[in-house]
Amino acid sequence: VQLQASGGGLVQDGGSLRISCAASGRIFKIDFMGWYRQAPGKERELIAALSSGSTNYADSVKGRFTIARDNPKNSMYLQMNNLKPEDTAVYYCSVIVSSRQYWGQGTQVTVSS
Repeated sequence: VQLQASGGGLVQDGGSLRISCAASGRIFKIDFMGWYRQAPGKERELIAALSSGSTNYADSVKGRFTIARDNPKNSMYLQMNNLKPEDTAVYYCSVIVSSRQYWGQGTQVTVSS
């Protein structure tokens, strides 16, 4: 399974951005989809997850970020609204297929104040 993330970039405080992740390879069923992020000097954290039709968000992004999936395309998205400088990080997509976790290459999101 390969994951390709795209859509990161530079945005101003309060702006919006959508990042995408396309999965390819031998995929029969995706059990879990998630977006993680890692800011400089910090550990990677799970910020949005979609599993069994349910979504979960970290408190830091709840109400501002939305995770969604496109099943026919084996893709997922993260819509990020009202972005803040503290959202600056490298964002990673991840899926679990047949009990194995796969990672995308990461995409940089920078929010300027």
